[in-house]
Amino acid sequence: MTAQPEHRDPALPPMGTLTELRTALRTHGFPGDAETFEQELATADLDDLAAVRGIVQAYRHRVTLHCTPEAMEALARSTDDVEAELRRKLAAEGGR
Repeated sequence: MTAQPEHRDPALPPMGTLTELRTALRTHGFPGDAETFEQELATADLDDLAAVRGIVQAYRHRVTLHCTPEAMEALARSTDDVEAELRRKLAAEGGR
């Protein structure tokens, strides 16, 4: 039996290895993601594979979010909502 080819979204960069994930974070991640990933990985107990996997999955998810137009639109909408709420509060306080 042969392994089936991996099915992935062509809009996403390959992230099947740590090297690929590092490259994806540098080119497609949010600002600071690559550095934070390295810090978290450096401080993780590498014998705890579940912890390492959790770190890898979290950063793969961040790249996926950044590469998905719908996700970025949702983030922009939520940011706009927060900004509007802050403006309302400032106006209610007299613009302090």
